[in-house]
Amino acid sequence: MLLRYSATTAHRLKPLSLSLALAMPGVLLATPGHAADETAAAHVEPAADSTGPRLEPVTVTARRRAEASQEVPTPITTLSGANLETQRIYKIQDLQQALPSVNVAYVHARVSSFAVRGIGNNPASDGLEGSAGIYLDNVYLGRPGMAAFDMLDVDQIELLRGPQGTLFGKNTTAGVLNITTRGPTFTPERSLEVSGGQDGYFQGKGTVSGPLTETLAGRLSFYRTRDDGYLDNKHDNRTLLGGEREGLRGQLLFKPNDDFSLRWINEYNTENSSSGSSVVYGAGPLFWQRASLVGANPSIGHSNIDGRQNVSVHQNASSVEANWNLAGGYTLTSISAYRYWHFNPANDADQLDVPVISDYGYEVHDRQFSQEIRLASPKGEFFDYVVGAYAFKQNLGNRIFTDFGPLADLNLIGANLNVLNNINSKVNGKVDTESYALFAQGTWHLTDRLDFSAGMRGTYEEKDANVQRFAPTGGGTAVVIPGVVDGNAIRAGQVGAYDTGDLHLHNAAPSFLASLSYQFTDDVLGYTSLSHGEKSGGVNLAVGSAPSAGAESLLVGPERANDAELGVKSQLFDHRLQLNANVFWTGVNGYQATTYYQPPGMLTGYQLLTNAGTVRSRGVEFEATAVPVRGLTLNVNGSFNDVTYLSFKDAPCPAESTGAATCDLSGQRVAGSSRWIGNVNGEYKWPRSNGIEPYATASYAYRSGSEGTLDNSELAKIDGYGLANFSVGARMGYGDGLVDASLWVKNAFDREYYLAVGTGSNGLYTASPGQPRTAGITLRYDF
Repeated sequence: MLLRYSATTAHRLKPLSLSLALAMPGVLLATPGHAADETAAAHVEPAADSTGPRLEPVTVTARRRAEASQEVPTPITTLSGANLETQRIYKIQDLQQALPSVNVAYVHARVSSFAVRGIGNNPASDGLEGSAGIYLDNVYLGRPGMAAFDMLDVDQIELLRGPQGTLFGKNTTAGVLNITTRGPTFTPERSLEVSGGQDGYFQGKGTVSGPLTETLAGRLSFYRTRDDGYLDNKHDNRTLLGGEREGLRGQLLFKPNDDFSLRWINEYNTENSSSGSSVVYGAGPLFWQRASLVGANPSIGHSNIDGRQNVSVHQNASSVEANWNLAGGYTLTSISAYRYWHFNPANDADQLDVPVISDYGYEVHDRQFSQEIRLASPKGEFFDYVVGAYAFKQNLGNRIFTDFGPLADLNLIGANLNVLNNINSKVNGKVDTESYALFAQGTWHLTDRLDFSAGMRGTYEEKDANVQRFAPTGGGTAVVIPGVVDGNAIRAGQVGAYDTGDLHLHNAAPSFLASLSYQFTDDVLGYTSLSHGEKSGGVNLAVGSAPSAGAESLLVGPERANDAELGVKSQLFDHRLQLNANVFWTGVNGYQATTYYQPPGMLTGYQLLTNAGTVRSRGVEFEATAVPVRGLTLNVNGSFNDVTYLSFKDAPCPAESTGAATCDLSGQRVAGSSRWIGNVNGEYKWPRSNGIEPYATASYAYRSGSEGTLDNSELAKIDGYGLANFSVGARMGYGDGLVDASLWVKNAFDREYYLAVGTGSNGLYTASPGQPRTAGITLRYDF
């Protein structure tokens, strides 16, 4: 829960939004508040007796209507847009430094996942959505990578933990990340910000908003970010993990009267970078043997590649949200949206400095359309409710390309049979998804203090898919020794033509919620809930297991989650301390995750999506904010998550094992889930003197170690780490506006850490390194 602190200011300065998100440990850069923040969410006011500050809750839309967060009986953490800017949290992978029970596995925009409570670590399947739903301005994003751009001009982020399928619906068995951007205003707003730092870092962004007519307002926001990167490649002294991103969002708000509003949002984002670059993290004996065979020089913790490493991403979107206030206090809402996403990579997939695989990647085109209509009843009655309907259509196609080099056979097969050498292979996959749902949720106010809520959603979804691998091109004559080896047969099995034909998947899924809450006092709320959520099945859009196990092996079943919650929300000491805590238990059947599959008799393997048995997630979460004295804000949040496979008997084996085809991971921890997460944050503002307000901020985020890959290999474990961030700065009035200047440092103690671990051929594990210590300066002017 985010709360804001505001001291009395001179009338010539705008009110400042001075709080910190609970334990946000991103770069701490203070910025002025925004008019949109001041009207959209409560900030901290002096207490009635004027002896100290006072906390007031933020408004959220967790139940599809505006409510105070402390009155909603579900675990919620909110971050304001002003604080995202203050903390320099502008990428989705930075959010795990700010939120409890969250893990963001990030390689690049396509290979990314947002997991809540250890559920949702399935980052690299084009035929499957994530377990945690990501919403942008009330629009569901079909790919996690659609959010992998700089978060521009954000008003508020809400993290809802646990299944949220009743009202948010599509694929939210783990939780929801709800991102809301700032809308057009009829009061003029303008801001310009420039940042520079180490490794060629530069970011410029700005916003202008205001009235166009008496009933029409507009808003235009933009950003451009670039940096040189921070990963040195030994082979040719390239610096990787750098590049540039830019985006533009334009909006119109039509509001002819108090009973109708229409908001039209259009946006465009692009990225050209070397994201996806990784280091050798660990490997079994086979990897080192094959590397030596081709004369390569890989080393742990380093990148040493001879091929291209590039990612190009383009995205555009348009959405229209209309709200009508009807007679009797009812509200009708319609949200229509379109989004297009194109991802095009070039990868050196072998992690070697010799030509084994010259180029490899998954190019993806994704178009989605959605329509939602809902009706909210007036509040204040014995029974209030929200009912609605939802439709979603997605057309996704991918192209998997592999260009093998002259040393492919030696490295991938172990002998030069001229099977894969200089071969080019291409696979085309497509999946068309249609999803329809009806939903309703209501609350009975049984007494002045006791509420009972219940909700249900019925979803029907169909997926039609096809995967086709074309005959290989290039290469030479394969070695054939009768009775000994048939190179042509091996080539046909590895890269030969194959067509799955039409694949079809359909699923009818219920979601439900039952919740009981009791207001013990005006400042203490207790709640308990039971919920069920289902996530639709998926399709492996790669040939993978199909030639040996049949096309039906590419289909993946649905994921089903049952959840129980018990929690309390409180505001204590005359609203100077907010303390929330909850315990939870979640059982997931048919947990979906990406693994590695090597067909019987084949010499190389594939990434494969599968139902990874039964998972249990249970734990405790807490968050607290305090303003003990004027000018000082302290925040803490944290979580303990015990996420375990209850049953996973046919799991993949780690690279260091020998002999067994499958392994039993029952009773072991789920990949990507840290047991302990803790964040602490503080800001102090000195009293204003001569029109200048100095400030200093500090934060620290810790997460314990986790399993890096689905096979729980000892070679792929991610060590725990903590990140510290600091800033100092000052604000002062200038002309009709407010200037903010600050110095900041991220990862101040230069801690080595990794964002994700992946698997490769020959028992290789690669890892995406996090950003090292980076210092910089930011100047901002709001006028």
